[in-house]
Amino acid sequence: MTPRTPLTAPTAPELDLGGRTALVTGAASGIGRACALRLAAAGAKVRAVDRDAAGLEALAGEAAGIEPYVLDLTDLDAAEAAAAGTDVLVNNAGIQLVRPIEEFPPEVFHTVLTVMLEAPFRLLRGALPHMYGQGWGRVVNVSSVHGLRASAYKSAYVAAKHGLEGLSKTAALEGAAHGVTSNCVNPGYVRTPLVEQQVADQAAAHGIPEERVLAEVMLQDSAIKRLIEPSEVAEAVAYLCTPQASFMTGTSLVLDGGWSAH
Repeated sequence: MTPRTPLTAPTAPELDLGGRTALVTGAASGIGRACALRLAAAGAKVRAVDRDAAGLEALAGEAAGIEPYVLDLTDLDAAEAAAAGTDVLVNNAGIQLVRPIEEFPPEVFHTVLTVMLEAPFRLLRGALPHMYGQGWGRVVNVSSVHGLRASAYKSAYVAAKHGLEGLSKTAALEGAAHGVTSNCVNPGYVRTPLVEQQVADQAAAHGIPEERVLAEVMLQDSAIKRLIEPSEVAEAVAYLCTPQASFMTGTSLVLDGGWSAH
């Protein structure tokens, strides 16, 4: 009987971004922070964009190659200018408000759509000429399971994420001939300040105590009953920049614990 060859652990996909410039929005905390650290570890110079100056300074102190770039993404002209010369663009910044549609403040709806959909469009406008000129680029849009499914009381967030999915697919179709891929990463609930601050809002909206929100509302449709960690999302973002992912474009990489399997 022929002895069985021992199994070996799989090798991680190669990711060498030496000489590349990556721009990550919402980089001061949560998913953006994890993405900035992961891409810097791969050798990229990371332009870390956020309006939180103190958070960016703390981030820059954690790794070499991270350049703090204080910017409010509602300044759309400045956002487009910030993306010039970018090889990897990670559209991650997000804001959230949980309210019924009839109570949702119109000015907040407008701000959510500006930050989470119009700003990514303007960042793409700023980044694509350089990417096209060199015949290589990676666009990763941090979407959400809410880019594929809706939840009550999140009209602005769901609308913005659904729009981001369409923008990403359009960028994929236009960029393919230029060596540029564009994809979405779609996590479920991530352990971030954005999710933690929703607990009280969800408790009020559903009329239940805060301690019941995670199990009965946020993770009700998830087969895996835990929050996903920012580092797990960052690893998916990094994978989309590897040579092994060069044929992936115009798609959504879902990390939702089985939510959308229903």
